Amino acid sequence: MINPHNITALVLAGGRGSRMGGVDKGLQNFNGLPLALHTLMRLQMQEGALIGEVILNANRNLSAYEAFGAPVWPDSLADYAGPLAGFMTGLEHCETPYLLTVPCDTPLFPMDLAARLAEALAREDADIAMAAAKEEDGQIRPQPVFCLLRAALLESLVRFTHDGGRKIDRWTALHKTVLVPFDAPGDDPKAFFNANTLAELHSLESP
Repeated sequence: MINPHNITALVLAGGRGSRMGGVDKGLQNFNGLPLALHTLMRLQMQEGALIGEVILNANRNLSAYEAFGAPVWPDSLADYAGPLAGFMTGLEHCETPYLLTVPCDTPLFPMDLAARLAEALAREDADIAMAAAKEEDGQIRPQPVFCLLRAALLESLVRFTHDGGRKIDRWTALHKTVLVPFDAPGDDPKAFFNANTLAELHSLESP
């Protein structure tokens, strides 16, 4: 089994927020808290997994993110190169053997995310454990921004991105990846719903 203290968690908040009108997603309020802070706190409360450290990836308003009390690192790749740029930034600054990635715009992600991904990674002796969830059409599909990665994959990711690669699934396909379904009877069907508009975000808030 993987010791939870050997996991660094990364909050991905470095996107352009294009589908939200260009706003900084991580700083939008969700139940009275900025989304990125809500995500950070949810990571710190993971069931059965006291994660070693939480870090943030952001490219704007860095002082606002620094106020949340976690280290903040911008992309090392230029021009908002997408989630893989955040992955690479996280791996570059990860001081533990494993990195858990979580986007800031999916506020209801499972409280046992870290534990279930870690169990699958260890069981399958995989390089990457990726969450999968049932979508509206009933199909279970990968959720590629929710990954537990071996930190040793940094060199591979650097090569991939330097060759122009930007798609998460094309990079993960190069390594032994185990899909971890979150479709058990007690799993929240909205757990992996990512909010692309402010209206969608507000629809997820507690009544």
